Amino acid sequence: MVDMLINPFRSSEGGLGLASIAAFALLSACTPANSGSGLNDPYEKQNRTVHRFNLAFDSTLFGNRTQKGIIPTIPKPITIGFSNFASNLAMPSTILNDLLQLKLAPAGQNTLRFALNTTVGIGGLFDPAGVLGIDAKKTDFGETLYVWGVPEGAYLEIPLLGPSTERDWAGTLVDVAINPVNTVLKAPDRAYATGAILTAKAGNRQRFADTYESILYDSADSYAQSRLIYLQNRHYSLGVADDSPDPTEDPYAQ
Repeated sequence: MVDMLINPFRSSEGGLGLASIAAFALLSACTPANSGSGLNDPYEKQNRTVHRFNLAFDSTLFGNRTQKGIIPTIPKPITIGFSNFASNLAMPSTILNDLLQLKLAPAGQNTLRFALNTTVGIGGLFDPAGVLGIDAKKTDFGETLYVWGVPEGAYLEIPLLGPSTERDWAGTLVDVAINPVNTVLKAPDRAYATGAILTAKAGNRQRFADTYESILYDSADSYAQSRLIYLQNRHYSLGVADDSPDPTEDPYAQ
Protein backbone atom coordinates (compact mmCIF):
# COMPACT_ATOMS: atom_id res chain seq x y z
CA MET A 1 0.00 0.00 0.00
CA VAL A 2 2.80 2.42 0.87
CA ASP A 3 4.52 1.72 -2.44
CA MET A 4 1.26 2.47 -4.26
CA LEU A 5 1.00 5.83 -2.50
CA ILE A 6 4.60 6.75 -3.28
CA ASN A 7 4.67 5.30 -6.79
CA PRO A 8 1.15 5.38 -8.27
CA PHE A 9 2.00 6.38 -11.84
CA ARG A 10 4.59 3.83 -12.97
CA SER A 11 3.38 1.73 -15.88
CA SER A 12 3.59 -2.06 -15.91
CA GLU A 13 6.55 -1.73 -18.29
CA GLY A 14 8.32 0.65 -15.92
CA GLY A 15 7.64 3.79 -17.95
CA LEU A 16 7.04 7.05 -16.13
CA GLY A 17 4.35 8.49 -18.37
CA LEU A 18 5.82 12.01 -18.15
CA ALA A 19 4.33 13.09 -21.47
CA SER A 20 0.86 12.08 -20.32
CA ILE A 21 1.26 13.88 -17.00
CA ALA A 22 2.61 17.02 -18.66
CA ALA A 23 -0.33 16.99 -21.08
CA PHE A 24 -2.66 16.68 -18.11
CA ALA A 25 -0.96 19.70 -16.56
CA LEU A 26 -1.44 21.82 -19.66
CA LEU A 27 -5.11 20.94 -19.89
CA SER A 28 -6.11 20.90 -16.24
CA ALA A 29 -4.41 24.13 -15.24
CA CYS A 30 -6.83 26.24 -17.25
CA THR A 31 -9.90 26.14 -14.99
CA PRO A 32 -11.39 29.63 -14.90
CA ALA A 33 -11.59 31.55 -11.67
CA ASN A 34 -14.85 32.15 -9.88
CA SER A 35 -16.50 35.32 -11.12
CA GLY A 36 -15.90 38.25 -8.80
CA SER A 37 -13.43 36.34 -6.61
CA GLY A 38 -9.74 37.04 -6.12
CA LEU A 39 -9.25 33.34 -5.36
CA ASN A 40 -9.49 30.68 -8.04
CA ASP A 41 -11.38 28.09 -5.99
CA PRO A 42 -14.30 26.80 -8.07
CA TYR A 43 -14.14 23.44 -6.26
CA GLU A 44 -14.46 24.90 -2.78
CA LYS A 45 -17.31 22.61 -1.74
CA GLN A 46 -15.36 19.48 -2.66
CA ASN A 47 -12.14 20.94 -1.27
CA ARG A 48 -13.78 21.58 2.09
CA THR A 49 -14.95 17.96 2.23
CA VAL A 50 -11.38 16.81 1.62
CA HIS A 51 -10.14 19.32 4.20
CA ARG A 52 -12.42 17.84 6.86
CA PHE A 53 -11.07 14.39 6.03
CA ASN A 54 -7.48 15.66 6.24
CA LEU A 55 -8.17 17.27 9.61
CA ALA A 56 -9.61 14.02 10.97
CA PHE A 57 -6.67 12.04 9.62
CA ASP A 58 -4.14 14.52 11.06
CA SER A 59 -5.75 14.58 14.51
CA THR A 60 -5.89 10.77 14.58
CA LEU A 61 -2.18 10.44 13.80
CA PHE A 62 -0.76 13.44 15.62
CA GLY A 63 -3.48 14.72 17.93
CA ASN A 64 -4.54 18.31 18.42
CA ARG A 65 -5.04 20.78 21.23
CA THR A 66 -7.36 18.42 23.11
CA GLN A 67 -6.20 14.87 22.26
CA LYS A 68 -3.06 12.81 21.76
CA GLY A 69 -2.35 11.13 18.46
CA ILE A 70 -1.48 7.48 17.88
CA ILE A 71 2.06 8.12 16.57
CA PRO A 72 4.58 8.24 19.42
CA THR A 73 6.91 11.21 19.71
CA ILE A 74 9.96 10.86 17.47
CA PRO A 75 13.16 12.23 19.07
CA LYS A 76 14.40 15.40 17.39
CA PRO A 77 17.87 14.06 16.40
CA ILE A 78 16.23 11.11 14.64
CA THR A 79 13.79 13.43 12.89
CA ILE A 80 16.61 15.67 11.67
CA GLY A 81 18.63 12.72 10.41
CA PHE A 82 15.71 11.21 8.51
CA SER A 83 14.75 14.64 7.18
CA ASN A 84 18.30 15.16 5.90
CA PHE A 85 18.23 11.71 4.28
CA ALA A 86 14.85 12.31 2.59
CA SER A 87 15.94 15.73 1.32
CA ASN A 88 19.17 14.29 -0.09
CA LEU A 89 17.32 11.42 -1.75
CA ALA A 90 15.10 13.89 -3.61
CA MET A 91 18.01 16.08 -4.71
CA PRO A 92 18.54 14.42 -8.13
CA SER A 93 14.99 15.31 -9.18
CA THR A 94 15.58 18.84 -7.89
CA ILE A 95 18.69 19.08 -10.06
CA LEU A 96 16.71 17.81 -13.06
CA ASN A 97 14.12 20.54 -12.49
CA ASP A 98 16.90 23.13 -12.28
CA LEU A 99 18.13 21.99 -15.69
CA LEU A 100 14.63 22.00 -17.17
CA GLN A 101 14.31 25.60 -15.97
CA LEU A 102 17.78 26.43 -17.40
CA LYS A 103 18.97 27.45 -13.92
CA LEU A 104 22.55 26.26 -14.23
CA ALA A 105 24.01 27.90 -11.11
CA PRO A 106 21.43 26.32 -8.75
CA ALA A 107 21.88 23.00 -10.57
CA GLY A 108 25.63 23.16 -9.94
CA GLN A 109 25.19 24.09 -6.28
CA ASN A 110 22.63 21.33 -5.69
CA THR A 111 24.89 18.81 -7.46
CA LEU A 112 27.82 19.75 -5.23
CA ARG A 113 25.59 19.54 -2.17
CA PHE A 114 24.29 16.12 -3.19
CA ALA A 115 27.77 14.74 -3.82
CA LEU A 116 29.13 16.03 -0.50
CA ASN A 117 26.20 14.89 1.63
CA THR A 118 26.00 11.49 -0.06
CA THR A 119 29.67 10.77 0.61
CA VAL A 120 30.85 12.69 3.68
CA GLY A 121 27.32 12.91 5.06
CA ILE A 122 26.85 9.11 4.96
CA GLY A 123 24.09 8.91 2.41
CA GLY A 124 22.58 12.22 3.49
CA LEU A 125 21.97 11.45 7.19
CA PHE A 126 24.22 14.39 8.01
CA ASP A 127 24.49 17.79 6.32
CA PRO A 128 28.16 18.77 5.97
CA ALA A 129 27.26 20.81 2.88
CA GLY A 130 24.99 23.01 4.99
CA VAL A 131 27.80 23.50 7.52
CA LEU A 132 29.98 24.75 4.66
CA GLY A 133 27.25 27.14 3.50
CA ILE A 134 26.23 25.06 0.46
CA ASP A 135 22.50 25.31 1.00
CA ALA A 136 19.83 23.58 -1.05
CA LYS A 137 18.20 25.58 -3.83
CA LYS A 138 14.74 24.05 -3.69
CA THR A 139 12.50 23.69 -6.69
CA ASP A 140 10.01 21.21 -8.11
CA PHE A 141 8.19 20.35 -11.31
CA GLY A 142 5.34 22.67 -10.35
CA GLU A 143 7.84 25.53 -10.62
CA THR A 144 9.12 24.06 -13.87
CA LEU A 145 5.59 24.20 -15.26
CA TYR A 146 5.34 27.83 -14.08
CA VAL A 147 8.61 28.68 -15.89
CA TRP A 148 7.22 27.01 -19.01
CA GLY A 149 4.15 29.26 -18.86
CA VAL A 150 1.54 26.79 -17.60
CA PRO A 151 -1.19 28.72 -15.70
CA GLU A 152 -1.78 28.00 -12.04
CA GLY A 153 -5.31 26.68 -12.43
CA ALA A 154 -7.76 26.17 -9.60
CA TYR A 155 -6.92 25.70 -5.95
CA LEU A 156 -7.14 22.10 -4.76
CA GLU A 157 -6.94 20.28 -1.45
CA ILE A 158 -5.50 16.82 -1.99
CA PRO A 159 -6.41 13.89 0.29
CA LEU A 160 -3.59 13.28 2.82
CA LEU A 161 -1.32 15.85 1.13
CA GLY A 162 -3.21 19.08 1.74
CA PRO A 163 -3.20 22.37 -0.18
CA SER A 164 -2.16 22.53 -3.83
CA THR A 165 -3.24 23.92 -7.20
CA GLU A 166 -3.93 22.16 -10.47
CA ARG A 167 -0.47 23.10 -11.74
CA ASP A 168 1.30 22.11 -8.53
CA TRP A 169 -0.64 18.84 -8.27
CA ALA A 170 0.42 17.90 -11.81
CA GLY A 171 3.97 18.84 -10.81
CA THR A 172 3.75 16.65 -7.74
CA LEU A 173 2.78 13.66 -9.88
CA VAL A 174 5.86 14.17 -12.05
CA ASP A 175 8.12 14.67 -9.03
CA VAL A 176 6.84 11.37 -7.60
CA ALA A 177 7.49 9.66 -10.93
CA ILE A 178 11.09 10.90 -11.23
CA ASN A 179 12.01 10.48 -7.56
CA PRO A 180 14.97 8.07 -7.25
CA VAL A 181 12.94 6.02 -4.78
CA ASN A 182 10.81 4.99 -7.73
CA THR A 183 13.31 5.07 -10.60
CA VAL A 184 16.49 3.61 -9.09
CA LEU A 185 15.89 1.72 -5.86
CA LYS A 186 14.65 -1.85 -5.85
CA ALA A 187 12.94 -3.84 -3.12
CA PRO A 188 13.64 -3.96 -0.22
CA ASP A 189 15.70 -0.75 -0.43
CA ARG A 190 12.71 1.09 -1.86
CA ALA A 191 10.62 0.15 1.18
CA TYR A 192 13.38 1.30 3.55
CA ALA A 193 13.69 4.63 1.76
CA THR A 194 9.93 5.11 1.75
CA GLY A 195 9.83 4.40 5.48
CA ALA A 196 12.56 6.98 6.05
CA ILE A 197 10.64 9.60 4.06
CA LEU A 198 7.42 8.96 5.99
CA THR A 199 9.32 9.06 9.29
CA ALA A 200 10.82 12.41 8.31
CA LYS A 201 7.39 13.82 7.47
CA ALA A 202 5.89 12.57 10.73
CA GLY A 203 8.81 13.91 12.73
CA ASN A 204 8.60 17.33 11.10
CA ARG A 205 4.86 17.46 11.81
CA GLN A 206 5.69 16.90 15.48
CA ARG A 207 8.59 19.36 15.52
CA PHE A 208 6.45 22.17 14.15
CA ALA A 209 3.24 21.14 15.88
CA ASP A 210 2.48 24.62 17.21
CA THR A 211 2.54 26.13 13.74
CA TYR A 212 0.45 23.35 12.19
CA GLU A 213 -2.11 23.31 14.97
CA SER A 214 -2.48 27.09 15.13
CA ILE A 215 -3.60 26.93 11.50
CA LEU A 216 -5.61 23.72 11.56
CA TYR A 217 -7.25 23.88 14.98
CA ASP A 218 -7.12 27.47 16.24
CA SER A 219 -8.46 29.28 13.16
CA ALA A 220 -12.15 30.12 12.90
CA ASP A 221 -11.99 28.74 9.34
CA SER A 222 -8.94 26.51 8.96
CA TYR A 223 -9.72 25.81 5.30
CA ALA A 224 -9.65 29.49 4.34
CA GLN A 225 -6.58 30.09 6.47
CA SER A 226 -4.54 27.22 5.07
CA ARG A 227 -5.59 28.19 1.54
CA LEU A 228 -4.36 31.76 2.01
CA ILE A 229 -1.09 30.68 3.57
CA TYR A 230 -0.37 28.10 0.89
CA LEU A 231 -1.12 30.41 -2.04
CA GLN A 232 0.75 33.39 -0.66
CA ASN A 233 3.81 31.34 0.27
CA ARG A 234 3.77 29.60 -3.10
CA HIS A 235 3.46 32.87 -4.98
CA TYR A 236 6.32 34.32 -2.94
CA SER A 237 8.58 31.33 -3.70
CA LEU A 238 7.82 31.73 -7.42
CA GLY A 239 8.34 35.49 -7.36
CA VAL A 240 4.73 36.13 -8.34
CA ALA A 241 3.05 39.37 -7.27
CA ASP A 242 0.32 38.54 -4.77
CA ASP A 243 -2.24 41.04 -3.51
CA SER A 244 -4.12 38.53 -1.35
CA PRO A 245 -4.57 39.25 2.37
CA ASP A 246 -1.82 38.66 4.92
CA PRO A 247 -1.91 34.92 5.66
CA THR A 248 -0.91 35.50 9.29
CA GLU A 249 -4.26 37.18 9.86
CA ASP A 250 -7.30 34.97 10.24
CA PRO A 251 -9.84 36.33 7.73
CA TYR A 252 -12.70 34.87 9.77
CA ALA A 253 -11.52 35.97 13.20
CA GLN A 254 -14.05 37.92 15.20
